[in-house]
Amino acid sequence: MADSDSSLRYLDPVAVSELATMELRARLIVEGFITGLHRSPYHGFSVEFAEHRPYNPGDELRHVDWKVYAKTDRFYVKQYEEETNLRHYVVLDTSSSMRYKGEAELSKLEYGSYLAAALHNLMLKQRDATGLIGFDETVHTLRPPKATPGYLRQLLATLEQMNDQEPEERRTSAAAALDEVAERIGRRSLVVVITDLFENVAAHDDLLKSLRHLRHRGHEVVVFHVLEGETERQFDFPDRPMLFRDVETGEEVTLQPAQLREHYEEAVEHFTDTFRRNCLEHDIDFAELDTNEAYDTALMAYLNKRSRLV
Repeated sequence: MADSDSSLRYLDPVAVSELATMELRARLIVEGFITGLHRSPYHGFSVEFAEHRPYNPGDELRHVDWKVYAKTDRFYVKQYEEETNLRHYVVLDTSSSMRYKGEAELSKLEYGSYLAAALHNLMLKQRDATGLIGFDETVHTLRPPKATPGYLRQLLATLEQMNDQEPEERRTSAAAALDEVAERIGRRSLVVVITDLFENVAAHDDLLKSLRHLRHRGHEVVVFHVLEGETERQFDFPDRPMLFRDVETGEEVTLQPAQLREHYEEAVEHFTDTFRRNCLEHDIDFAELDTNEAYDTALMAYLNKRSRLV
């Protein structure tokens, strides 16, 4: 499937061209690179061979693998762990609630997949290593970060597989999953979490603790809070009795939206403000995204904002 053109589904050519001039910069210094630069200060010191990449004009000839050249008649350069400036992960929530579409053209999972694809493409254009982690109740997918251009197709194929899986009632367990991520990622990295935060209310404190756990391990963390704005933020449903079903628990309730709308909006606003404030206190980026807004527009706005902070 990795070799199929269908694996390019989540890489929109228009969005790619619009994002081509942007770079995802880290506000904090993480292992292996200095903010805004693309050369590791540790290059050449106690480095470990990682993989090959095609020779580019200007590369030092001493790094050319002549044995590979003898076999392939092509020049390849040995790439070392420290040569990769930034290690980046997209951590994507694939739980049942992420399949909700509402009034938007894309479900939250599809929207998150387009975001992930754009970020993967952006990182690889910068010659930074990018990887993908998928979770619902547990971490079920882990594609380690690599900086080779051909890796993009594999990541896109994985995103497609996540979306094409038969829907099951999978609850969000972001807190436990992110704690697992924090333990499994060795070197310090930039971690972008894409989720609707539909965690059990009682687990919200645990979720914040897990994000702090990532920060404590030295990772820079960005949270993209993805919701369908009209229905999930504003509770804009027709004013008639409606049956609501929790896609993660199966629980059902009948109510008239108008009777709950004001209280619901206040609760969502309070939760979002509390989450944003806690993230800010621990140097975690928190961005609200609405699936009714074009994902490339939302990502451009975020990257522009982030670039001004560097």
